[in-house]
Amino acid sequence: MSAKKELEFFPVTDVPSTPCEGAVPGLTERILTGTGRPGVVSRILDFAPGTDTSANGTLTHDFWEEVYIITGSMTDLRLGETFTAGMFACRPPGMEHGPWVTEEGCQTFEVRYEA
Repeated sequence: MSAKKELEFFPVTDVPSTPCEGAVPGLTERILTGTGRPGVVSRILDFAPGTDTSANGTLTHDFWEEVYIITGSMTDLRLGETFTAGMFACRPPGMEHGPWVTEEGCQTFEVRYEA
């Protein structure tokens, strides 16, 4: 079993931002740490202003996902509900979420781990 490596505090801006997998422009991530296994990662996720993730559809995962909104807001199109900076979600495996749209942009911190 691979473990995340030990890291002392560092500026997250030192980690390059890369486009996320999928068909959504304007969605980028900074992988802060992970194990190399799918679903085990800590990352900063950035939604550029105007990003719409409808092309990715409604998502479910086979791992846990915890999300804290750092800045901005995003609207879950399925729920018709807007979530803003300072809000937190804890999603168990199989929980449906998204697709999302954001007018102003949004930045989140996510921790994903195995069930």
